[in-house]
Amino acid sequence: MKSYGLTAADARAGMIALRPTIERYARLIVRKGVNVRAGQEVVVNAPVECAEFARLLVAQAYAAGACHVTMLWHDDAVQRLTYENVDAAYFEQVPQWQREQLDSLAHDGACFIFVEGTDPEALRGIDPAKPAAAARARNTQCREYRRGLDFNINPWCIAGAPVVAWAQHVFPGVDDEVAVYLLWKAILSTARADGADPESDWELHDATFDKNLRFLNEHHFDALHYTAENGTDLVIGMTDRHLWAGGRGETPQGHPFFPNMPTEEVFTSPDCERVDGVVYSAMPLVRHGNKIENFWMRFEGGRVVDFDAAVGRDTLASIIETDEGAHRLGEVALISKNTPIRQSNTLFYDTLYDENASCHLALGIGFPECYEGGYEMDQDELRRRGVNTSATHVDFMIGTDDLDIMGICADGTEVPVFVNGQWSWE
Repeated sequence: MKSYGLTAADARAGMIALRPTIERYARLIVRKGVNVRAGQEVVVNAPVECAEFARLLVAQAYAAGACHVTMLWHDDAVQRLTYENVDAAYFEQVPQWQREQLDSLAHDGACFIFVEGTDPEALRGIDPAKPAAAARARNTQCREYRRGLDFNINPWCIAGAPVVAWAQHVFPGVDDEVAVYLLWKAILSTARADGADPESDWELHDATFDKNLRFLNEHHFDALHYTAENGTDLVIGMTDRHLWAGGRGETPQGHPFFPNMPTEEVFTSPDCERVDGVVYSAMPLVRHGNKIENFWMRFEGGRVVDFDAAVGRDTLASIIETDEGAHRLGEVALISKNTPIRQSNTLFYDTLYDENASCHLALGIGFPECYEGGYEMDQDELRRRGVNTSATHVDFMIGTDDLDIMGICADGTEVPVFVNGQWSWE
């Protein structure tokens, strides 16, 4: 076994020492992640294996003034048993009680905390059409809930916490306790939550996005041209009134929150009708517990027209075939290779972390905040303006160390944005 210089006893002692840091992390998620307001409902969605951390979140939510906290639990093993034993047709509908629960929570102004922690291979061998159908049903039938998240009406935050199977993938070949301890250390570090005052650290981190956002929004490129030695040669057109965002988000009323912890990206929604060329993946993608590796997609007129994968082609197909919008891009995100997550050389097998180590794109729905006046538009109007609509949103990583991105201005002038995987001015 690899030991990383640690025994199980060392890991147990380390976890005791980490307890105050983990408590500060829970406070950070509540007070900066969703930024709970006094009298607000809070919803915590967490794996049963993370119950101890979930209790910290509940305690912090009440300390911040929450009027009530609703816990929603899930479990990899139960989910697998469900998919193994239930007919595919069942997953095409969300039970009425669940629709009413999620929609009523959103309607009442709740904020949502999602604790990310799952076995990357939890659904290995499961027909990918089943979890794809379940996700599609939830995203199309729980309308008020989905609108609340997609339009940032309800503050939300995704943040990680270890489960054993995930920890063993990231740090293989060690005792479970050592793997979990090491993953906790990695999560706290990448989330900038391992200092004495993580809330102040996040304020400073948020300010670092300003330079890149100002450059992109002032140039207002008509298109971006991606090239890399792995074969990527892709031109992505921008909408006429696109806006770049990054760091903190805001509700339409101006209430700040951080949707992802960690986050290193600046992003926008491209014109989903103006994407042409081929793009190759730079990192594996895990979707519903199934791994997709060494894949590529070809776009014509904004739409995926061909694709393949060395591993997980059926899962990739299930993503693309979710609906018509899943054939098109909803997000373009830029992240330098000179970020803590990338420089840690850790593959997390989890999109929340791996997407923040690499420039990425996303198939599916775009962001109303990334189109000027988008919060005042419905999805049909946004789609007419080029912002994609879909029942899904799936990020995939394309940021190689040699990735070049050229910004193309409306007059045809070209401006370097990325050179060899980093901002052109780094």
